[in-house]
Amino acid sequence: MKNEHSVTICLGSSCFSRGNKEILDIVKKFLSEHNLEETVFFRGELCTGNCEKGPVLKIDDKLYGMVDPDKVYDILGEYFNI
Repeated sequence: MKNEHSVTICLGSSCFSRGNKEILDIVKKFLSEHNLEETVFFRGELCTGNCEKGPVLKIDDKLYGMVDPDKVYDILGEYFNI
């Protein structure tokens, strides 16, 4: 099946040290729990150039800044209408 959406997590040192290490695991868990692995292309990027907004998560063309582990599940649920 073709990926319909993309989720990109910044893995640059600034975002990674501010929490994207934990957010990475949360996104993987969310996609698995909601059977989205086949329709969502999930990848890491070394730097999105938005360090001042970090940690950064991008879903399709929408950029989310200052994401924290407590918010990421809600962001994903809202975006994917779950």
